[in-house]
Amino acid sequence: MKKILLAAAVIGTVATSAFAAPEKYVLDASHSQVVFNYNHLGYSTTYGMFSGFEGEIMFDQEDPAQSSVSVSMPVTSMITGWEARFGHFMSDDFFGATDDEMVTFTSTGIEVTGENTADITGDLTLNGVTKSVVLNAKLNQTGEHPMAKKPWAGFDATTTLVRSEYELGQFAPFVSDEVQLFISIEAMKAE
Repeated sequence: MKKILLAAAVIGTVATSAFAAPEKYVLDASHSQVVFNYNHLGYSTTYGMFSGFEGEIMFDQEDPAQSSVSVSMPVTSMITGWEARFGHFMSDDFFGATDDEMVTFTSTGIEVTGENTADITGDLTLNGVTKSVVLNAKLNQTGEHPMAKKPWAGFDATTTLVRSEYELGQFAPFVSDEVQLFISIEAMKAE
């Protein structure tokens, strides 16, 4: 009888760990950025950034393909480094943005491609248009944050968007239609 109970306990432990649920992590807004760049008339590469945005990751370290991510940021949180450029981007030439217009990304699937890499497919809504995009992602590190003393995770990702697909194609092809995105985020385990 003891052997049967022990075997049941072992099977229960293995089954529980095999089906462990993803854990919720929330973005550290102070260390999460989306940097974008595009070619300007062949003369320069122009950069901009979004920072201070919100989101959450349901992170399954044992089975990363079962993880998910959702992020949102106001269009008006864009940083261009030049006030006149920001004003032009927010004008009807591009976003025609209001204070409550959001950029959102919600994952729809994750394909693990290596020990610390994955392709994250998801729906990106930008300028009122939703398209499927793939983020080439890398897990930088997980562990206890040395100052916060709680579980932490860091990720980088890249992708390229075609801005005209989001009705933002003004001045293409002279100003490149392709916009490269570089994403770096930190996330802390939710309380």
